[in-house]
Amino acid sequence: MNEQPARTVLVDGVELAQGSRVRLRPGRNADVLDLALTGRTAEVDAVEEDLEGRIHIVVTLEGDDGRDFRTGLGHRFFFTPEEVEPVDGQAPGTRILIAGIGNIFFADDAFGPEVITAMRERPVPDGVHIADFGIRGMDLAYRLQDGYDVAVLVDAAPRGKAPGTLYVIEPEQQPQDGAQRTMPEAHGMDPVQVLALSAHLGGDKLPRVLVLGCEPSVRMRGDEPDVVVGLSEPVREAVGRAVEMLESLTGDLLLDPACDLSRPAVVRH
Repeated sequence: MNEQPARTVLVDGVELAQGSRVRLRPGRNADVLDLALTGRTAEVDAVEEDLEGRIHIVVTLEGDDGRDFRTGLGHRFFFTPEEVEPVDGQAPGTRILIAGIGNIFFADDAFGPEVITAMRERPVPDGVHIADFGIRGMDLAYRLQDGYDVAVLVDAAPRGKAPGTLYVIEPEQQPQDGAQRTMPEAHGMDPVQVLALSAHLGGDKLPRVLVLGCEPSVRMRGDEPDVVVGLSEPVREAVGRAVEMLESLTGDLLLDPACDLSRPAVVRH
């Protein structure tokens, strides 16, 4: 199949593209697995055309946490345009990914996953997708290629301030020339490394990337004899403030993905 992620398709007068929401209506001749998805809502991941010119709509199911892990199998489904029904009635607007990253066994490095857990208990605006990537650098690198306008990476970020201090950082995206185009570390979760990996994997147009970082109190190198589960007190107290900051930040970004974030709470990298 010739994959063309930028393609769109018109269904019931609505132009479907990456990020559109649809309801699945598999035909009577569909296999039993597809029929079991009848009525489920999903997000369009891509619109592809096979070698015979037939259009296929590739979707991921809403509520399926595994859809964020692109290196795994079984989370992308193929339907024809006749087997989907537009949900929103319009093309998708601004799309924002909020990605928690960090190792839950490395004390304050678990800040990102903890913030995502707290956000799951609150309403999230349309167009905002939250996901905990843990230490899955490859999965996040692939996800950054999925047509988001902005990605906010939530992570422990040591910058020499008091533990629990929050920062909004905008890392620079530096293109690699041909001589420097080596394979970045696939298991690293440093934001700059993830951006480099996503570009290396074919990300022609990556989203604007911001990092909401928290100054850790307990830092681990990975060679300690024991794991440390749980955040330190100042970082634990910062989780709620981080959720509030993200809600304010995404509100601004939904209105204008290129908005100026130069305010006192923002530190640029």
